[in-house]
Amino acid sequence: MRKVFRPQNLEQLWQIKQDHTGAALLAGGTDLLVKIRAGITDPPALITLEGLEELAVIEELSDEIAIGAGVTHSRLLNSPLIQTHYPVLIKSLNLLGSPHIRNMGTLGGNIMTASPAADTLPPLYTLQADIELMKSESRRRLQLSDFITGPGRTRIDNGEILSRIIIPKKPLFSRYFFEKVGLRQALSIAIVSMAALYNLAPDNTITDLRLAWGSLGPTIVTRPEIEQFMVGKILNKTLLIEAGNQLRQQIAPINDIRAGADYRRQIAGNLLQRL
Repeated sequence: MRKVFRPQNLEQLWQIKQDHTGAALLAGGTDLLVKIRAGITDPPALITLEGLEELAVIEELSDEIAIGAGVTHSRLLNSPLIQTHYPVLIKSLNLLGSPHIRNMGTLGGNIMTASPAADTLPPLYTLQADIELMKSESRRRLQLSDFITGPGRTRIDNGEILSRIIIPKKPLFSRYFFEKVGLRQALSIAIVSMAALYNLAPDNTITDLRLAWGSLGPTIVTRPEIEQFMVGKILNKTLLIEAGNQLRQQIAPINDIRAGADYRRQIAGNLLQRL
């Protein structure tokens, strides 16, 4: 019988973590419980975070918005703050799982799973999100792009939890794009996904651009050289075809059970052309 602990505040959480060092943290459980049932992991105990109000707050700061790691995808979708400032994140959340998964799953859980196919990660990379890590006596802040080091791997230290995701309030981009390609229409895990933030001058010249691809490599893939190539040029079919061809030459996609590297290479360039 596996024990399940439900701390009511952070003080209780730190004490339980100290007393049960092998326990796994449980937020929505949409990833962890699947792994337990599949025998991939077998923690001796679970610590559920759903009772911690400190992790369930969306807070507007002076020039940033801080999202508690325990905020569910559904709450983000229904948040006027997130809708106003981060429509690219809203677009990705609308394509994430099912209503049941969005009601249970959390943004912090999606990040901590550290899957290159995670739907929220490409938008968060384009938004240049930071994450805040906390333990009983300290906090520290890292860029999300520095935090995730590979599939299921992060720079979290022993004793830490992911407490908040912090995003600049006004990313200063007027246009956005998110799309993913999967094996089915619903409940699909991305074969390739792409997020973009960009601005256009009145003559359709690209003045600013950020791009990020999911499910191409061990972590989210960014290509500043592609962004630099496109900025200052007219956004048209010719430019996108050339940029897509350059991207295909630069990337080394992963192979897995969902798709091979050559297919991913082709799709990644196609998604860029759909911009």
